[in-house]
Amino acid sequence: MQVPRFKELMLRMRLFCAIGICLSLATLVGGQATTSAQLPGELRAHVKGERFQIVTSVRGLPLGVRDGMRALWGDQTLDIAEPGAKFQATGNADPNLPSRRLVAAGCSSDHCLVHYELGGRALSWRVVLFHWTPAATRFEWGGAAPRGLTKVEDVLNAVLSGNIEGPTTSW
Repeated sequence: MQVPRFKELMLRMRLFCAIGICLSLATLVGGQATTSAQLPGELRAHVKGERFQIVTSVRGLPLGVRDGMRALWGDQTLDIAEPGAKFQATGNADPNLPSRRLVAAGCSSDHCLVHYELGGRALSWRVVLFHWTPAATRFEWGGAAPRGLTKVEDVLNAVLSGNIEGPTTSW
């Protein structure tokens, strides 16, 4: 009689361990998805002191920044629509439209902050920061932005206050 009871207890213990491992993994994965993408200290202080001039169109971004976005996205062409233009907001949209749409952008003397919508199965928002000069441009930082940021000032405030999530796997 005790042998079946022992097997039952062992089976229950394995089940509880499996549930515990699954919950731990879910917590770990969930925590990664909502981790704040804080700007590093020196960069944060530098960006905080900059004056970002509003950029109202994709063509208004410096060429180096446009090339940097193409490289970040792994695209041959610059796959982004102008603010307010049609784009692939959902997975069943017109495949001839860009998969991204510019929301807001601003450039200072050595940085450009670009906020855009990313279409797909679910609409999401991204923010990227490029260091740029006429000689060179490099991606410095980025993450997933909350919904509703429509002005460069709002985006900059979200960046500086740590309201950008990261890291992100899709740009």
